[in-house]
Amino acid sequence: MYKLFLVEDDSGIASAVTKLAEAWAFEVRCCRDFRRVTEELTEFAPHIVLLDIGLPFFNGYHWCGEIRKLSNVPIIFISSAADNLNIVMAMNLGADDFIAKPFDGNVLMAKVQALLRRTYDFAESAPILSHRGAFLNTGDNTLTYQDERIELSKNEYRILACLMEQKGSVVSREKLMERLWETDSFVDENTLSVNVNRLRKKLETAGLSGFITTKFGVGYLIE
Repeated sequence: MYKLFLVEDDSGIASAVTKLAEAWAFEVRCCRDFRRVTEELTEFAPHIVLLDIGLPFFNGYHWCGEIRKLSNVPIIFISSAADNLNIVMAMNLGADDFIAKPFDGNVLMAKVQALLRRTYDFAESAPILSHRGAFLNTGDNTLTYQDERIELSKNEYRILACLMEQKGSVVSREKLMERLWETDSFVDENTLSVNVNRLRKKLETAGLSGFITTKFGVGYLIE
């Protein structure tokens, strides 16, 4: 089942699109807090986003740019401001399509389905892992925090991904080493410690102190 994230402040339109998409077997979530669009997006991890331009607090252009810092998830603008300038601006900011309001529901869903086919028939979904305002994009192996990208080595990325995938649970050193061995990177106890320490220093330099907790004799934890 594909997941659709709808960022629309008109409750009537939001309700209509939700019913229509659910009839097409989508799992739909409507944005609840228009100050936390990216946070809600990362929590839901959608396959596609429908985004209005005129929104409370920040407009759709702002959120399109913020989403593109984190993810390549397909974005379709839906707006009554469908003049050429707005369409060009939306595309330049990273949108994949633009549909003018009022729109035919079947046309909207046909465009959504077509974009999903183009995106996911040829590429795997790249979910985002998030914690404390830091976003780990599993598509391009980058960590973003406060608009800054933190460069990670392959092993550092794999360690952080494993911990963030299981945040709230202790991950044993043995499991981390197994995760690295799966990618043909032989790691012993000392090498793992070196990688974890380097990763910690990078996180601390970026302002993420205490991001990884050590459970002595057991493993590591992100909580």
